[in-house]
Amino acid sequence: MKTFKANAKKLKEGMQVEVNAAGFKMIFDEPEQMGGTNQGVNPMSASLGVMGACQTIVAFMFAKQKGIELEDFSVEIEGDMNMEALMKQNGERTGFSEIRYKMHFKANNTEKELEEFSKFIEENCPVSDTMKNGSKLVNTGIVKE
Repeated sequence: MKTFKANAKKLKEGMQVEVNAAGFKMIFDEPEQMGGTNQGVNPMSASLGVMGACQTIVAFMFAKQKGIELEDFSVEIEGDMNMEALMKQNGERTGFSEIRYKMHFKANNTEKELEEFSKFIEENCPVSDTMKNGSKLVNTGIVKE
């Protein structure tokens, strides 16, 4: 078992948040109509991108082992979110209600082989697994500063 860590801190402008993870800094923000400055990707869009990045890494990590002659790979991802539920705070679900994705392969394998490999990617991508099956969320307390 390996524990991954990240921290997020609000910056002074708009809705900008700096996230530090694995020695890297990322800036997240919201569009101006949501009170942000549009200086970074919003967290929901980023979560889709993170899933695509993970699927892409898994594809290239295991392609040779699975007999796939992978020249190129990309993923199109979209998710539906009820923005009204977020803004009205009416108790409805605020996360994605559905996430759809399509994998694009450039490979000299058959369509059947690529379909089987796509299932392997789906089953072995940790981010996809987390999104599909959820994780236990544990609030370990607060710190008053």
